Amino acid sequence: MRTISKAFLFLRIFIFAAAVPYIMRLKLARVSAILERGSRPVSFDPDRIQKIAAYIDTSIRWGRPLVRSGCLTLGLTRYYFFRRAGMDVSLHFGMGRKGKGREFVGHCWLAREGQPYLEKEDPRPLYIDMYCISRANRRNSISAGVIGLGRVI
Repeated sequence: MRTISKAFLFLRIFIFAAAVPYIMRLKLARVSAILERGSRPVSFDPDRIQKIAAYIDTSIRWGRPLVRSGCLTLGLTRYYFFRRAGMDVSLHFGMGRKGKGREFVGHCWLAREGQPYLEKEDPRPLYIDMYCISRANRRNSISAGVIGLGRVI
């Protein structure tokens, strides 16, 4: 990649990461539409994915106070740019109890081919998957069995 295109990619990642708190103020259906708009399934270059991941990590590490740290910024930014780079991933939002006080907390993570992707530990035993954004699941849903609705929204 040329230096100018690298700088432009980094700038786009930085701006998107900084905008995540504002994006998450929208309804989840609108968030899904923003994340999926313009993404299309194509073959992806693993080297480009690795470069994007490094730029995202750098943006979060050094972007304070403009870029917030945490799973929302990391998950949404990775999903948005990985999908545009051709990688088929899904973005999961879950809730669970964690820590000494067993606080009720949320987490979001990427999955690829049904498995957590770029996670230090598997979040599935700790968090109940409540919402998923993916190309395959255009009609995103809240897990009805988890919250006892008896139907999928």
